[in-house]
Amino acid sequence: MTVRHNYDQELEQLRQSLLDMGKAVGSAIDDAVVSLARGDLELARRVMDFDDIIDQMEVDIEDKCMVLIARQQPMARDLRVIGTGLKITTDLERMGDHAYDIAKITLGLANQELIKPLVDIPRMAQMSQKMLKDALDAYTTLDIPLAEQVCLNDDEVDDLYYQVFRELLTYMMEDPKTITQATQLIFVARYLERIADHATNIAEWTIYLVTGQRRRKK
Repeated sequence: MTVRHNYDQELEQLRQSLLDMGKAVGSAIDDAVVSLARGDLELARRVMDFDDIIDQMEVDIEDKCMVLIARQQPMARDLRVIGTGLKITTDLERMGDHAYDIAKITLGLANQELIKPLVDIPRMAQMSQKMLKDALDAYTTLDIPLAEQVCLNDDEVDDLYYQVFRELLTYMMEDPKTITQATQLIFVARYLERIADHATNIAEWTIYLVTGQRRRKK
């Protein structure tokens, strides 16, 4: 019983580490988009510096998983817990990379007036962040319906991305001077769309954790 109790504690610590990383990534995404909307270069630099911390979180979680596999030789559901932990931390790290990328664009657009007020991009950020939060909540509570809803919500983010793309493309066609900045804003929208994709991945790994079944791709 003591051995199993200690093992369960280690699995819980792994889960908590993933949640801590998820919160850190969510904050980085929010700060990155705020830095863009406000032209806040100092905040953008903090987001970029913080990426090193997120990367270290990934390394620490991977190390925990490797130690658990080597020491406990898990099978069945325990192995799925650790395996999904490895997959989820990879998705979280990539989300952090996209927050870094958005902050980098903020620096690249320093002292430029935005060609249009940012409306849909912050909406995309909010939707993507909610998907991340819901995916982590589903992972924490093993809530399959919530995880499935996250997967469905990805379509809304995709639709908004294409809307942003079309609008910015119109700006470029009407005024070639906007091409450089509009292209950068399209990249921002694409990064947010990819963040939503990674949140969907987390939800799908949660479904696999509970059921042992892979969710079919569209």
